[in-house]
Amino acid sequence: MKRKIPARNIYFGNYDGHIGRFHFSFGDYVDPENGPFGVLQALNDFELEPGAGFETHPHEEMEIISYCVEGTLDHVDNMGNQNTIARGDVQYLCAGSGVTHSEMNSTIDGSLRFVQIWITPNKKGLSPNYRSKKYSKNTLKNELQLVVSGEALDSAITIHQDANIYIAELGKHKQLTIANREGRQSYLFCIEGSLAGNGVELISCDALKLWGEEYLTLAALEESHILMVEMAKEN
Repeated sequence: MKRKIPARNIYFGNYDGHIGRFHFSFGDYVDPENGPFGVLQALNDFELEPGAGFETHPHEEMEIISYCVEGTLDHVDNMGNQNTIARGDVQYLCAGSGVTHSEMNSTIDGSLRFVQIWITPNKKGLSPNYRSKKYSKNTLKNELQLVVSGEALDSAITIHQDANIYIAELGKHKQLTIANREGRQSYLFCIEGSLAGNGVELISCDALKLWGEEYLTLAALEESHILMVEMAKEN
């Protein structure tokens, strides 16, 4: 089973210094009919003006993954980590028993866009932790690259949940097959570009929910950029 979520149906918030597109209820966006998708609690698409960001604030009991689309994202936390990620880079924050951090666009003339994903961990009270990993455009080119996983793999950041995050950048006319297995569900987000296939057409900022056994072959109608979160199907 599959269901498209058009970009026009995704919540759009215009705030001081940034905009946020919230795919699920988050912050001041409250919708009882649009709660978490399995263990996927939030998928937020942020755009920050130069000098804007989220000053030091707390989190706990959450796996927080950020993927940079454009510009640079500066991270600082109370564990002593300071890091900057750019397009194609992924960072992971295990909030666990409690952590504080900031996320800023520290540039004076460049915009920042990043996608932030919140996943419920498989247990509480985990020790806070931070990691990041760089992925080149060649690594992400024309195939799904596993960047976050519940399994311990050298090629991906390990999280505390049975969930996987994939990224791909597709050249025009290139095809990609999405295979969602029985007992699993996936959330596919078209970050940039447009794709079509199997009766589905996705343009920039559209999303697609998949449940159970589904196979899609999507062709990029232009240069395109996608992200997919795959996890166990909720009961």
